[in-house]
Amino acid sequence: MSLPFRKDFDKYKNINEDEILNKLSEDELKQLENVLEELDPENALLPAGFRQKDQTTKEASGTFDREHLLTYLQKEALEHQDREDCVPFTGEKKGKVFVPKHMPIERQPEEKVTLEPELEEALASATDTELSDLATVLGVQHFASRPQGNENGNRDDGERRDVRIDIVKAEKVKPTFEDPPNPTNVEESLQRLKDNDPFLLGVNLNNIKNIPIPTLKEFAKALETNTHVKAFSLAATRSNDPVAIAFADMLKVNKTLKSLNVETNFITGSGILALVEALKQNKTLTEIKIANQRQQLGTAVEMEIALMLEENSAILKFGYQFTHQGPRIRVATAITKNNDLVRQKRVEREHQ
Repeated sequence: MSLPFRKDFDKYKNINEDEILNKLSEDELKQLENVLEELDPENALLPAGFRQKDQTTKEASGTFDREHLLTYLQKEALEHQDREDCVPFTGEKKGKVFVPKHMPIERQPEEKVTLEPELEEALASATDTELSDLATVLGVQHFASRPQGNENGNRDDGERRDVRIDIVKAEKVKPTFEDPPNPTNVEESLQRLKDNDPFLLGVNLNNIKNIPIPTLKEFAKALETNTHVKAFSLAATRSNDPVAIAFADMLKVNKTLKSLNVETNFITGSGILALVEALKQNKTLTEIKIANQRQQLGTAVEMEIALMLEENSAILKFGYQFTHQGPRIRVATAITKNNDLVRQKRVEREHQ
């Protein structure tokens, strides 16, 4: 599906950056250099020449001849005799072979021992003192080395000691449960949205993957006339470009919605461009999330996003991981400017 506003981007698909740079004048190159100076000097994604100022504009001083110096160094290297190794390499291995102190012990699978019913009953009813005496007879050092006492655990010297102190008990495994499914009733929420329910301020359809595409379009259509819902989220609902275009048409007329989340879906560059084009007219939305789509958006779409955010002063949060340095910096600057404007207005209201 082709959109009318995408025709302007066809001419930017095969741009030759080197050809553009060669046509720039010295003043334009200096202006570009000043722009690049504001970039992060520690950014490893930038070439080394873009992380610092150009300090090679000085004129040559003296009679330095670079070619003569290189020829001299090459001649010196060829005439210099290599130095023999002090200790010739013979390939002999020296030192001791590493032997671990504690060799891993191969654990044999424990065999299940079945006793006669009389012995099972006797062991179950035996006291700790009787078990300790039995361990001494059998030669089990773990139990035989414990201090002897009476049935209550009292030693002969009057000191009370817990006879179970040497027994290691296993901890119970705590089961981990998956996140519960989204409890939102899709049909009920859609009807309340159409009825403009004043108590419905947000709709969360995240992770509900069985919502039909026509139903998602109905949500967008209902939001066009709704005046109460301020947050709408449909992340991981398998939404596609037609759904994105429907929500783009909604953003052109809706004056109430503050937050929109369409992350983790199957929206391509066409659907994102439709949303971006709609946000040029919408001045109410303050937060939008479009990250983690099925495919990357590309440079042209990211540049269009940057241009939109530079014109839209209402958006304070934009959820997307840019893949190119230029749009990322421009968007960060635009978002920072928008937040500064909001903070400045708040301070002015407080002083009035």
